[in-house]
Amino acid sequence: MEADSMSKKVALVTGAGQGIGEGIAVQLAKDGFAVALSGRHLDKVQRVADEIEKAGGEAFAIEADVQYRDQVFDSVQKTVDHFDHLDVFVNNAGIAHVAQICNTKEEDLDRLLDINVKGTFFGIQAAAAQFRKQETPGKIINASSIAGHEGFELLGAYSATKFAIRGLTQAAAKELARYKITVNAYCPGIVLTPMWDQIDEEMGEVNHVAKGESLKQYLQGIALGRGEEPEDVANLVSF
Repeated sequence: MEADSMSKKVALVTGAGQGIGEGIAVQLAKDGFAVALSGRHLDKVQRVADEIEKAGGEAFAIEADVQYRDQVFDSVQKTVDHFDHLDVFVNNAGIAHVAQICNTKEEDLDRLLDINVKGTFFGIQAAAAQFRKQETPGKIINASSIAGHEGFELLGAYSATKFAIRGLTQAAAKELARYKITVNAYCPGIVLTPMWDQIDEEMGEVNHVAKGESLKQYLQGIALGRGEEPEDVANLVSF
């Protein structure tokens, strides 16, 4: 790698094909980072990578499913192979599921735990291993949620995973501080993304209300009177 490429900060963002992950990847590119984007659907992350490059940034798309440990470690290795090193790992990938606790199926709970909790755990392991190998400081940023501070009706299983990520973040921060690796988490509220479109629709089906009504009720409790945009979260992560 050329000297200027080696000195450039490199970030890897998981779940970067849409929503918050896309917003974070785009913002980091604007901030001068070379950005690797991973996701289960290569076409989605490639679209975002192409947009970043058209805007003059550096981007690299990787197909990876965070519920599989080897794929998470492989995505870190591919990032390093492409950009020479890694400075920031954003553990953004996650899913939601709407159901009453008593009606939640075991397979749905397992999928939430596999992607949200185990995926985050694997990301911390992979990023920390790379930072220690490089003998450089590093930043790991995890995705929790307002649902990781307060349990929400119909989002019991999802809330449990986000509470878990908060605890995992705190533990990892204490363990990895000695290596100059910081671990933090962002906890967004109602972000207007495809995930919240899905949550709104599924809540409507459970509560027998029209599409948009569930989201509207949540937004009424927000002082600003509006939901967040991916850019709002991206600006926090960038900071």
